[in-house]
Amino acid sequence: MKKFVAVLLVLLLAIAGWWFSGPYLTVHGLAQAIEQRDTSRLDRYVDFPRVRLSLRAQVSDYMVRQAGPDVAGSPFGALLYGLGDQLGGAAVDTMITPLGIGALLQGHALYKRGRNELQGDGALAPTQSAQPLKQAKGRFERLDRFVVDVDRGPGQPPLQVVLEPQGLRWQVVDLRNAVPQ
Repeated sequence: MKKFVAVLLVLLLAIAGWWFSGPYLTVHGLAQAIEQRDTSRLDRYVDFPRVRLSLRAQVSDYMVRQAGPDVAGSPFGALLYGLGDQLGGAAVDTMITPLGIGALLQGHALYKRGRNELQGDGALAPTQSAQPLKQAKGRFERLDRFVVDVDRGPGQPPLQVVLEPQGLRWQVVDLRNAVPQ
């Protein structure tokens, strides 16, 4: 009986260790995929359809708040909202894909090259890699939700990257504060 209890305790500790280390391993893998500009690995760590839905809602909300109540009350306002929602949604759908993220990372590399932020002395030296998760701080909001706060600079709220378990692994399912308030 003592052996059974010991084995059960070790098994429970292993499961708890796997569960609570999962988000940290995902954040580490996500950071490596970003640094190496590996879009195929990004697909493993990000639930793109859920992130797109969340960002579309944030963009729509932002556009409504920016337009103000005067536009909302006019008949022309409904047409503008519909058009803006379609354009904003199309932009989110285009950018929040592995290829769109790859294009952003490639643009980041060109930006770094333009600012002469290179890893070597030569003009053809590789650029310094993107490290958006370097100073990130993570915490469990619930047992099945992990939030990573990414600092975006002074005066801006941190970008919150939300991870949830998807099968046996954790994935990014939401980006909070991605659109200006």
